[in-house]
Amino acid sequence: MSDTPSLPPKAERRPTLDTRHGIERTDDYAWLRAPNWQEVFKDSNVLDPAIRAHLEAENAYAKSIMGDTEALRETLIGEMRGRIKEDDSSVPSPDGEWAYGIAYEAGAEYPKFIRRPREGGEETVLLDAEKEGANRPYFSVGGASHSGDHKLLAWAYDDKGSEYYTLKVRDIESGEDLADVVEDTGGGGVWSARSNGFFYTRLDANHRPSRLCYHRIGDDPANDALIYEETDAGFFMGVGKTQSDEYVVIDIHDHETSECWLIPASNPAAEPRLIAERETAVEYDVDEGDGTLYIRTNVDGAHDFKIVTAPVDAPHRSQWRDLVPHEDGRMIISHMILKRHLIWLERRDGLPRIVVRRLSDGEEHAIAFAEEAYSLGLLGTYEYDTTLVRFSYSSMTTPGQTFDYDVESRERTLLKTQEVPSGHDPEAYVTRRVFAPAKDGETVPISLLYRKDTPLDGSAPLLLYGYGSYGITIPASFNTNCLSLVDRGFVYAIAHIRGGKDKGFRWYDAGRRRNKANTFTDFIAAADYLAAENYTSHERIVAQGGSAGGMLMGAVSNMAPDSFGAIVAQVPFVDVLNTMLDDTLPLTPPEWPEWGNPILSGEDYEVIASYSPYDNVKAQAYPPMLVMAGLTDPRVTYWEPAKWVARLREMKTDDNPIIFRTNMDSGHAGASGRFSRLEEVAYVYAFALKVMGKAR
Repeated sequence: MSDTPSLPPKAERRPTLDTRHGIERTDDYAWLRAPNWQEVFKDSNVLDPAIRAHLEAENAYAKSIMGDTEALRETLIGEMRGRIKEDDSSVPSPDGEWAYGIAYEAGAEYPKFIRRPREGGEETVLLDAEKEGANRPYFSVGGASHSGDHKLLAWAYDDKGSEYYTLKVRDIESGEDLADVVEDTGGGGVWSARSNGFFYTRLDANHRPSRLCYHRIGDDPANDALIYEETDAGFFMGVGKTQSDEYVVIDIHDHETSECWLIPASNPAAEPRLIAERETAVEYDVDEGDGTLYIRTNVDGAHDFKIVTAPVDAPHRSQWRDLVPHEDGRMIISHMILKRHLIWLERRDGLPRIVVRRLSDGEEHAIAFAEEAYSLGLLGTYEYDTTLVRFSYSSMTTPGQTFDYDVESRERTLLKTQEVPSGHDPEAYVTRRVFAPAKDGETVPISLLYRKDTPLDGSAPLLLYGYGSYGITIPASFNTNCLSLVDRGFVYAIAHIRGGKDKGFRWYDAGRRRNKANTFTDFIAAADYLAAENYTSHERIVAQGGSAGGMLMGAVSNMAPDSFGAIVAQVPFVDVLNTMLDDTLPLTPPEWPEWGNPILSGEDYEVIASYSPYDNVKAQAYPPMLVMAGLTDPRVTYWEPAKWVARLREMKTDDNPIIFRTNMDSGHAGASGRFSRLEEVAYVYAFALKVMGKAR
């Protein structure tokens, strides 16, 4: 790919000096950060013309480089769309006399939110997102929740990709929206018990959910009651409800500490009740049943979490009693309470299972599957006094399945199997779970998918995906899109590197803050193993990651560029040091527990500076790269990849192209529609096929 049809854009260098902890740094491309970024998130037309011109020049260059893949991209889109059931629908979930779900019409980008009588009957469309999103470049529904009396629907939308949501209320019988409109919210609303109002979070000027408000139907939103205000910019805030519907839960958290408050759903004016005061590195979340709190927590050294109980009327820590004790290596991921049963999702040895405990006698049983690698999700239920719970299952070869499970009779009912209209034969593929030796003796799990007829002699191209941050575990689930690569001879691999929680909390803790380098060396070890075992060879590996996984891409390209044949970095968090030094950005203060605080700590500064991709670009050869961004992205701002690409172009010693493409109409999640999103996937895959010589 050394022959390019045009010269790449060259960003102007405007040196900016910064001195911290006695260390001087010069940033030549700091000017790409728009000083009015808050306004840009709401109206992209106010972007500095010089910045816009640079981004558009990059887009034009990307178009010229990728022009010869246009036909291939159309083919890929056709294939991926052919695997999507266009007139698809979920299995409606019962709640009282009704059952609620979503449905797509053929050709529709966005779903309809529907309900029908519980025992069957005529379907009612509550919200047609396809109609609401018509003629908008971007549209995303951020929540659609029905009131307890089933008469109203609170729904929220974002039409810029900046995650500023407008919240509206719809009268279900008439289908008309009421005059109640709340701007700049964090998403949907949580209804009070009497269905005459809802709780919601409001974003501040720096895009942080800092205030919990209550809106009474018919009132002016300007007069909404302030229920709780979080004054520490280092904490996120969310609002939810217990399974019993008795309590509204205010959830305050960063990446290692949490605090919860309860409000009776029947009394929105009640003073919020604190469960346990925040304590650094202590996490907990709560559910409630019949006056008892069921609390998932890591308190008292329970690194992989345990479940304790406490009375609602006396919820403080002194009253917590172990119900499900802590076990090393058994990570309790989530939990829920039904009237007679406690249910939790856990992970052992990297694989998930669901465990059910009968409250009356403590009897337990588990739901698990036999494949080497699979994904299991606890979908829950709207209802509390029930024995039915819903869960999902898939593997890299098995299409998604939805089950209802009777926790008392243990009867499992298959409700739906994901349909692949163009056809799918699981027997034509192999899914495996292998383990790569890390440099310190740990073993890194890798999930693999490939066709049975793929030669395993080192000649196959391989897409290696990684993330490795925030304790997030990437599931080995069914992905119809990646079949377009696998069917062309690719091996598809997911590296379950440190920084996730695949092996419990210790796996996460060993890949964050001062241990962050393990995330990068694990990924390189995975590449080394796959090449050594002849699944591929180094020059045939396309590495892919997004967001914090994009930071991973930047780090490994600096550390081991010869280990990869190409790099795909989507909305990449690559300007880590500058971002962690900028406490005005939406996510910076809450992110300090994950990365460290370089403002206060010289040691944290030096650790972040040692791996921050932007700060470690050097004069060396880099593989071909595809870098993608969203202009209105509040999570990874567009200027991070823009600056990184500019520095790469300045420093690298090779002729391999760097393709930088900014979606000028979207944010962190990219295109919003289910089919328009395929255009971005096809773009990535076309790049991978092109660099691997398979673009035909």
